[in-house]
Amino acid sequence: MVGTDRSALVLFSGGQDSTTCLAWALSRYEHVETIGFDYGQRHKIELAARLNVTAAIWDEFPEWRSRLGADRLITTDLLSSLTRSALLGQHAARNDGLPATFVPGRNLVFLTLAAIVAEQRGIKSIVTGTCETDFSGYPDCRDDTIKATQVALNLGMNSRVNIETPLMWIDKAATWTLANDLGGARLIRIIVDETHTCYNGERNHKHDWGYGCAVCDACVLRMRGWKAYSI
Repeated sequence: MVGTDRSALVLFSGGQDSTTCLAWALSRYEHVETIGFDYGQRHKIELAARLNVTAAIWDEFPEWRSRLGADRLITTDLLSSLTRSALLGQHAARNDGLPATFVPGRNLVFLTLAAIVAEQRGIKSIVTGTCETDFSGYPDCRDDTIKATQVALNLGMNSRVNIETPLMWIDKAATWTLANDLGGARLIRIIVDETHTCYNGERNHKHDWGYGCAVCDACVLRMRGWKAYSI
């Protein structure tokens, strides 16, 4: 067990937001572990991006090497068997106003599994890139949802884990700025070159802001944020 309040577990997908959160945690905590999930997502290429990002951080930030700990990849394909979502490669038109890419309960499952790992490892902080200011309409990204989940997890597990959301109240332009503040041009280059956000799994076309189809919701948010950040 790690057993220190100076440790953190980062929900790390290999995308822009989770990479920024990883850098945020590495700049604050003495020991940082990562956890990712293979849940049947159609953009499964992000799982390879995770390894490329951590390798690049290891190479570019020797000052963080001693802080970067174990990585875990957990398979949660039960989500794809229980629900339908365009993010899972299924036809999932909705009549409730939520995006077709919404995966019901996804973040709740992820945070629960992360809390189990954190409890076993003696880690007191979980870091996630959920954001309410500039998001795709997912109710499990809201601040109220995260706070309620933290309360439920601590009550149900008799623990005192703290869920950190460094991106909750900033938009994508500010996320680029935060990355620059944390790691300068080195981190921006890693995010542009190595991270994957595109829901369509497009890695053949590179733009100023990184790889992607430039039309899915994730790409549009990332592209708009980059333009505003660049200005």
